[in-house]
Amino acid sequence: MTGKKRHFASRMGRWSATHPWWAIFTWLLLTVVAFSIGTVVKGKEATNQQLLVGQAATAERIVNENGLRGPATENVLIGPLDGQLNDSAAAAAAELKQQLGALDGVASVSDPIPSTGNRVLLLQVALKGDPDTASDRVAPLQTVTRAVQQAHTDLRVEQVGEASIKSDFQDWLGKDLQKATTISVPVTLVILAVIFGALVMAGVPVLLGLTAVASTLGLWALASQVVPDPGTVTDVIVLMGLAVGVDYCLFYLRRFREETAKGYGPTSAVEIAAATSGHSVVVSGVAVLVSMAGLYLAGDLMLASMATGAIIVVAVAMLSAVTVLPALLVKLGRAVDRPRIPLLWRLTRNRSNPRAWNFLLRPATRHPLISLVLAVGALVALALPALGMNLKATQIADYPRTLATMQSYDRLLAEFPSNANTDVVAVKVPAGQEDAVRQRLEGLAEQLKQEPLFAKDIPPTVRVSADGHGAVLEAGTPTGPGTDPARDSVDRLRDTLVPAALQDVPGVQYAVGGDQADDMDYTANLKDRLPMVMGVVFALTFLIIVLAFRSVVVALTTVVLNLLSVAASFGFLCLVFQHTWADGILDYHSTGHVVSWVPVLLFVILSGLSLDYHVFVVSRIREGVVAGMTTRNAVLDGITRTAGVVTGAAAVMVAVFATFGTLTFIELKQIGVGLAVAIVLDATVIRIFVLPAAMTLLGRANWWPSRTGRVVTADLPRRSDGPHPEPVDV
Repeated sequence: MTGKKRHFASRMGRWSATHPWWAIFTWLLLTVVAFSIGTVVKGKEATNQQLLVGQAATAERIVNENGLRGPATENVLIGPLDGQLNDSAAAAAAELKQQLGALDGVASVSDPIPSTGNRVLLLQVALKGDPDTASDRVAPLQTVTRAVQQAHTDLRVEQVGEASIKSDFQDWLGKDLQKATTISVPVTLVILAVIFGALVMAGVPVLLGLTAVASTLGLWALASQVVPDPGTVTDVIVLMGLAVGVDYCLFYLRRFREETAKGYGPTSAVEIAAATSGHSVVVSGVAVLVSMAGLYLAGDLMLASMATGAIIVVAVAMLSAVTVLPALLVKLGRAVDRPRIPLLWRLTRNRSNPRAWNFLLRPATRHPLISLVLAVGALVALALPALGMNLKATQIADYPRTLATMQSYDRLLAEFPSNANTDVVAVKVPAGQEDAVRQRLEGLAEQLKQEPLFAKDIPPTVRVSADGHGAVLEAGTPTGPGTDPARDSVDRLRDTLVPAALQDVPGVQYAVGGDQADDMDYTANLKDRLPMVMGVVFALTFLIIVLAFRSVVVALTTVVLNLLSVAASFGFLCLVFQHTWADGILDYHSTGHVVSWVPVLLFVILSGLSLDYHVFVVSRIREGVVAGMTTRNAVLDGITRTAGVVTGAAAVMVAVFATFGTLTFIELKQIGVGLAVAIVLDATVIRIFVLPAAMTLLGRANWWPSRTGRVVTADLPRRSDGPHPEPVDV
């Protein structure tokens, strides 16, 4: 290392190794400060309007600017357990109306509305205050509803509305996420214990991964003031923090152990690990950061907020791996391999050149063209179902039916179909056209009563702002968002009915919104932006690899391998979630679609995470080439020597992601399954067949335009387990 310019990871590793207590105490202090921020600063939640795009966002803006947004509404259903309405139901409805109307947070309670079949009475309760925070104020209403239910055991009395569903859902989701975290931590510890055969070395990555998550949760409270939280960011932080934090430490620890086994002292071993694995960690971390930054191009607040949370946790995890980890290793010294797990310890000490990997790599290195064609063909075949990907944003109707409020929601829609979905026509009225616009909207409302796409049980309504400069028409549909009739109703309003009614009014502005319009505009925006996001992420990935390896060919290979693994995981996602064959295996009910934002998020995460293994493996292959090996021998040596750590890192990631795949919520399930499958493909098919076959075929051309490997003229013997050459700064 003498005389060579040290990169960031090498400098930080050396400083931490020579000032271990400073590094440890500084990190502890920063962790405590960052976590404490979250206890002082309240995270800012995104409003409904901030999450919308397209014409639906315009409609919401017109409604809000003119004070036309309706209050949050809770629905209370009262009916006999079977049969028709009776006097008991009427008495309970009267009692509920009186008690609910007396609550401070209630603006009004409607008269009882009988269902078409005369089986249920409906009370609609309008709440005071901001509709976006209504879920915080529904508890008193639920208390009254439960009390009346207990007093009338012959009836079913239940409350349902967007606020009560959201409150119920958030409680359930928090418990579900806690279960995933509780399972993933011990599973990760077990995997690391198997990898290292020593408890201290297994515990260090988990400890640093948890501190990265804790620090980020505090920092996210600050960041959310700029990029508000849609409610999904903490899930991404936990998911990425545990997986990436553990993996980065794993790379570093494995190289440290490798060097100490050769007789190097802790400080020297840390310096070598910092110069090699540490630099790979930095390159991989930067690649993940750049990939996640691509989400900002999607023009969507939800993805921007998730990108921000992921960027923070990956940056924290990366910094901990190259700063405090070297200090911990120096202070722990030989104790890092204590206490030893007898059988596992002996196995881990003899993994430097496993025969199994020589056998697995033989087809790709001896018959590279055939192996490459077959492996790529298999991945392309798996990717083909992605061409029929059906995207849809998650709506309330997609929430799990294990929630009591969702069971009530289904009964509400069965009796009052117009509550399934409401199309909203928002109009900005020019001065002097108030009467004309009102008449046009009222005429349109009458026309919608005859349209088969719109509900008949509750007629369309027209509301006008106090100054007359804003108006809104609301029309219910008999089917919920995501159905063909619901999409047709929006298209008919946008393309035909609303323009026919309003386009000849001078200066008028209008937009069609509502839940179905939200879904359509959101999905369309992501479809339009995805090619640009992919292009930018691939371009930046290419640039990072060129800078890291000084090779255009390696960079191009990296981009192609990323594309193959991502496309294959998309295809698998469609096979699983757009069909019903896996419902029993994964314990869920297929919705027939992939959540709109999941493919974009998966793409950027996988584009970054796949480089974890790729950079680590290619770095070791390059070390072999620089040491004088031919490409074939360097490929065998590099993949074999990294087999243990890469397999372990993949196992950790798959375990964490698969845990999220066991959750009930469809969004988290799709993310978990998609990531787990992609990592499995990347660590097996890509690493065992595609990468070695491609690099063996390319030979010296791998390193073009650098001169790495051009001096090799003979097939030199592979390195033994003896001393390595001087570590190479990639």
